Amino acid sequence: MANFNIDADKDLTYDAIVIGSGISGGWAAKELCEAGLKTLVLERGRIVEHVVDYPTMNLDPWDHELRGSLTPEQRAKHPQGGRSGFIGAFNEHFHANDLENPYTEVKPFMWVRAHQMGGRSLLWGKQTYRWSDLDFEANAKDGNGVDWPIRYKDIEPWYSHVEKFAGISGEALGLPQLPDSHFLPPMELNCVEKQIKSRIEKDFPGRNMIIGRVAHLTQPHNGRGQCQSRNRCDRGCPYGAYFSSNAVTLPAANATGNLTIRPYSIVQSVIYDEQKGKASGVRIIDSETGEDIEYKAKIIFVNASTLSTTQILMNSTSNRFPEGLGNDSGELGHNLMDHTYRIGAMGTVDGFEDQYYKGRRPNGIYIPRYVNLKGGPQSDKFVRGYGFQGGGYRNGWGAGSNQESFGGDFKDGLMTPGSWEFFITGFAECLPSHENKVYLNKDVLDKWGQPTLSVDAEWGPNELELNKQIRIDAREMLEKAGLKDIIDFDNKHEMGYGIHEMGTARMGKDPKTSVLNGTNQVHGCENVFVTDGACMTSSSCVNPSLTYMALTARAANHAVSELKKQNL
Repeated sequence: MANFNIDADKDLTYDAIVIGSGISGGWAAKELCEAGLKTLVLERGRIVEHVVDYPTMNLDPWDHELRGSLTPEQRAKHPQGGRSGFIGAFNEHFHANDLENPYTEVKPFMWVRAHQMGGRSLLWGKQTYRWSDLDFEANAKDGNGVDWPIRYKDIEPWYSHVEKFAGISGEALGLPQLPDSHFLPPMELNCVEKQIKSRIEKDFPGRNMIIGRVAHLTQPHNGRGQCQSRNRCDRGCPYGAYFSSNAVTLPAANATGNLTIRPYSIVQSVIYDEQKGKASGVRIIDSETGEDIEYKAKIIFVNASTLSTTQILMNSTSNRFPEGLGNDSGELGHNLMDHTYRIGAMGTVDGFEDQYYKGRRPNGIYIPRYVNLKGGPQSDKFVRGYGFQGGGYRNGWGAGSNQESFGGDFKDGLMTPGSWEFFITGFAECLPSHENKVYLNKDVLDKWGQPTLSVDAEWGPNELELNKQIRIDAREMLEKAGLKDIIDFDNKHEMGYGIHEMGTARMGKDPKTSVLNGTNQVHGCENVFVTDGACMTSSSCVNPSLTYMALTARAANHAVSELKKQNL
């Protein structure tokens, strides 16, 4: 796919270096390469070529000895990430080994990592929503954190730019709190979801239930095939139907002839040139040989994923930045955020026994935020808000688990679809807090002798109040929609379960209170850009990955412009 330059000339200088090849790193590589820059992508893990390296993409449960369960040896590699419940035999090879990459939980924090080309873009949920000015103005209006240095109008054209290339399916609604994207045709709600939608929207004016907006192709697009509703996305999609770096941005970067990818490259630090007052390159450790190598470039994009990016910046010390690159404010490592998750309600639906659905749709419903909006219901218990994700489905053969039945009738019954069920779970916004932080732990080293991270973060009072209301609202909506046997739940969880960790190197207007400026450049070292989740100043309540893509494309455009002006 690319120039897998693992024996690169150690003195070779590139126009640009991108650290990481996940969602934001892939976009940085594409935009920089297409602008004509010779670009080196440094990937911590192995190469994963699209289709070629998706070994489980077509396997059924009965094709695996343990029917998809992890072996004890596999499970032992994931004592922390395994708590997510997302690691199974068919995708375990895409998840990082916690034993080789330890971190310390000062307070419980689950960190899911993926160390290979494409990173977590091979594993993500593909829910893609634009933020609005409601989100970019929130900190300034309620006094939490610092003000964003940008507004929706600054990023809106870049949302359009990435959406048109990536392919986002969904339905336009004209909601101010959830701006519409450039959409491919939406996926379809099933019969039960359509009924529940009509009941919720009738009984709760201002609440909308829509099909999820997702980075799944519902028609062929840019040479990629459309979604086949297999719902095996986290194994790699042979059709390229969902957005991943491997299927979309890295092939585009490679097509320019300007891309070099170097795998097994653990970035130890960004090198700061004291005389020139800017970064001169990147120092890596070859994870296979242990060799230290330095690469040089005019600009550097640090896109290793939120906490790994911050770890690299903290490890990048110099006389100018003794506490880590760009850490004049002391905010590097602080303001860690996530989304609350696993709170909601579920129940059964009467009727519709004669109806079913085709395939395994890799998408669900979405109920956008409706509380603390202009002209809508207000709360005096919390600021910000939440949305819901979920869906309706029929029970399958799994309903026979743990039953004492046997014989022909029992087997025949397993082939008959079971009852309809429906669930919703809330995603609540997390406020930025200086107390939620990560820092280098020099007493716990990784396999390559590098300091690891300690994570010290927990939900605050506002998040806990939001969770209480999510549970109340979820039950009330399902009751009004006519569901039976309703169970509301709060599966209490630590930060990290949303797998939307963000913050720790936030953007801001003032170098005294932030790490990055309004174009994602490190304060005091403007040829270093950070556009992954580390840059986020607040968290909104919607999935953040589309915003990472847009911020990255915007920053890359700015970097190229500044290079042409010889300002970097």
